[in-house]
Amino acid sequence: MSQTTLRQPPLHQPSLRLGVDAPKAAIVAIDLHRGHLDMAVATMPTSPEVAARVIAANARLFAWARAAGVPVVHLMTSYRDAGEIAANPFWRSRAEDPAATRKNVLRHNLEGGPGCQVMPELWLAGDVLVDTKKRYDCFIASDLDFLLRSRGINTLIITGVNTNSCVLATTTAANVRDYAVIVVEDCVDTMDGPALHEAGLLCIRTAFGSVLSSAQVMASDLLAGAGETGAAA
Repeated sequence: MSQTTLRQPPLHQPSLRLGVDAPKAAIVAIDLHRGHLDMAVATMPTSPEVAARVIAANARLFAWARAAGVPVVHLMTSYRDAGEIAANPFWRSRAEDPAATRKNVLRHNLEGGPGCQVMPELWLAGDVLVDTKKRYDCFIASDLDFLLRSRGINTLIITGVNTNSCVLATTTAANVRDYAVIVVEDCVDTMDGPALHEAGLLCIRTAFGSVLSSAQVMASDLLAGAGETGAAA
């Protein structure tokens, strides 16, 4: 796992009502990999338009965060074999339905396949990779919680794919683990269409976390005082 130097200032944005006294943030970037976003190899692709938009928005946000010393943590789905996928009954039913958007689930991001790579436009040395994600909830079967807590992170800035599954499930899981959560609206999207993207965001902003655009995040004083030296990870 890569290491990065954390220069974490307090987050200051009273209007956001984050609910933590001294927020310390990390980007949690979910499944921004070739298996969703590279049309040449994707087994469960978004549309090309969604992929281009999400990649561009995340690239801008990541550049901003890295400059401020906020860690970028990539979550990567990967499976040893199809059996690990088919152990989920609903996923198995999707594979048996040729009309399902997720019909290729049993072939999705098997270890060693080209899909199991972060999009090169979004990876930079110093980013952190957690590549043991097995289910929609990024905390399941991974050391994400340990990684965040060991660095004093209490506020997650969530981006990635898909809004209505992995983003929603991870935001819910982060909420019940008492993290403050911001989902970046233009840095998330879904292979399942705009209605489900919006539905996912509605669930999040109603019960689980804040929803902001990347422009709002970058224009805010979330990282006031960035550049101060903090502990090395």
